[in-house]
Amino acid sequence: MIEQQLWHPVIAGMHLRDAPLAVTLLGQPLVLWREHGHEGQPGVVHAWADRCPHRGAQLSLGRVLTHLHGARLECPYHGWQFAGDAAAAQGHQGTPVAVGRCVHVPAAPAFEPPAAHCAQVFDAQERHGLVWVRLERPDLSQLPASLSQPPAFEPWADPLWRQVLCGPYEVATSAPRLVENFLDLSHFGFVHEGWLGARSHAQVDTGRVEEGVDGVLARECKAWQPRAYAGAQDGAWIAYRYSVPHPFAAILRKDAADGDPVSNAIALFIRPDGPEACTAWFAMATLGDLSDDEELRRFQDTVFGQDKPIVESQMPKTLPIGLSGRMAEVHGPADRMSSAYRRYLARTGIALGVS
Repeated sequence: MIEQQLWHPVIAGMHLRDAPLAVTLLGQPLVLWREHGHEGQPGVVHAWADRCPHRGAQLSLGRVLTHLHGARLECPYHGWQFAGDAAAAQGHQGTPVAVGRCVHVPAAPAFEPPAAHCAQVFDAQERHGLVWVRLERPDLSQLPASLSQPPAFEPWADPLWRQVLCGPYEVATSAPRLVENFLDLSHFGFVHEGWLGARSHAQVDTGRVEEGVDGVLARECKAWQPRAYAGAQDGAWIAYRYSVPHPFAAILRKDAADGDPVSNAIALFIRPDGPEACTAWFAMATLGDLSDDEELRRFQDTVFGQDKPIVESQMPKTLPIGLSGRMAEVHGPADRMSSAYRRYLARTGIALGVS
């Protein structure tokens, strides 16, 4: 299954602190936990199967321990301890052990657990304020090399840009439906009238759309907006650049008319929770916007609150690609980017959330 080879966001990093947390990704129950950091820095994150290999209890009900030989996750049932930091973890004889391996059984303290006494460990990392997990290592004969890491979002790493994370937003539709909505300029004047668009200025310019194995890119897209960002006071034509670097992610950058000092970049990152459900975050990067973080979040909450009932109303909830009959969808001139996105999903072999 291609989707299991992709990196997916599962939770905001700021919400993973001292205690382990239970989440589910593509039907796999996970325990997320963080090692205690040093000198004020956040510790390394881990994502394991939420099941103790001893008697099947949920490891997310346990606790994180700081030990001389590295961080450990303790099972809530019998207190078995599983190694975190591979560099520091040691067995009874002082030899290094793998991440996830049991290193202590309180009921038999002299027992040296064998390698099979190990939690199931998945790849995890932090990027763009989110914890990302993949359930399988990628087969690069099936998957583009660009998908071997979480999608890049350069403004988030630039200290000149201010970063604000918005969400999570739980949505009763498929992840591809939500991505396609994000790429759609022509709904602004109707769904976001008075905010991102106006019925009297409904015409849009879809710009130049480029397709490749690594995703989709659209340049020189334009739409008239009465309020293009949280602190805007007047309407203007806004130039957009869209990219789709991942089947369940999309990024836009927008620059206002000449003389306006504000630039914004927004990345949509989605956790697919099933074929007809997903959870989304917006990573916002701003340059020159004087609005405070909470005002930016309120603006994004309002805009997404306008989108949510519309995308949840779409039928089917999965994205129909190449269907005929009553569930087929027709396309207009303003749909060039979304049509390119559908072709990208087909090329990549994505099945989850697709009809």
